[in-house]
Amino acid sequence: MLNDFIHTFLLSISPLGEARVGIPYGILKGLDPFLVLAVGYLGNVLVFPLLTFFLDKFNMKLWRFKFYKSHSVKIAQRAKRGSGKNIKKYGFWGLLLFVMIPLPVTGAYIGTIAAYVFKIKRKKAFIAISIGLIISCGIMVTGAYFGKIGLGHI
Repeated sequence: MLNDFIHTFLLSISPLGEARVGIPYGILKGLDPFLVLAVGYLGNVLVFPLLTFFLDKFNMKLWRFKFYKSHSVKIAQRAKRGSGKNIKKYGFWGLLLFVMIPLPVTGAYIGTIAAYVFKIKRKKAFIAISIGLIISCGIMVTGAYFGKIGLGHI
């Protein structure tokens, strides 16, 4: 059981799906939905401080490497393209709405990068991303929980 919580946390902090993958994993493993929500949210919300630390400390130092630079530009363009109009226009609320939608490429990683690119103040960005994530995680727990119940009746 502890391994399942660890896997839920690691899937939720990974860029390959975030809590959108971690939470359904925990629910399907039979873990308590409220604990899965807490673990998935914690893993996903930690993305913001870890990624901003990386961007602050290493982004400019790694910029001189062609491979890093080209991939950074692509990721920044994706963040702008996927969220740019709304975040630029609505700021805090646009970022919150962008992160709360539980779809691929609308999570904490791209939200943090978008906040960095659009120079949204850290505190405001963290609050917007945190609120967006709790809503997104709640949607995922509810959907996964009732989906699992529905699968049990087939």
